[in-house]
Amino acid sequence: MTSCLMVYVTTRDLAEAERIGRAVVEERLAACVNILPGMRSIYRWQGKIEAGDECVLIAKTRAALFDALAARVRVLHSYSCPCIVALPLAAGVPDYLDWIRQATEASPSS
Repeated sequence: MTSCLMVYVTTRDLAEAERIGRAVVEERLAACVNILPGMRSIYRWQGKIEAGDECVLIAKTRAALFDALAARVRVLHSYSCPCIVALPLAAGVPDYLDWIRQATEASPSS
C-alpha cells in the first residue's frame, strides 16, 4: 500500500472544477488534478430524486494531506455538502508515486 490517494470530487461546472483544481495544486495540496467535464448525476437530495450535469475532479495527493485538501475544497466549493471521497492507491509506478510525494511537499522557498 502506498501513502498516496486519489481524491474524487464532483463540482457544479467546469469553471468551479478549474478554480478548485488550480488552487489545490498551487497550494501543494495535490500534485495533479484531472478534470472530467460532462458527467450526469442522478441523486437523492432532501427527499427528492434530482438530476444534473456536473464535472469530476480527481486529485492525486498524499494521505497525510487529505484533511487539509478536503477542508480547502469545502471552502472553495459551492455545494453545502460536496462529494469529497478518497481512494487509496494500492500500487503504482514508483517514480510516479515519488513525483506525487515530491510535488506536494513544501517548496524550499516557503
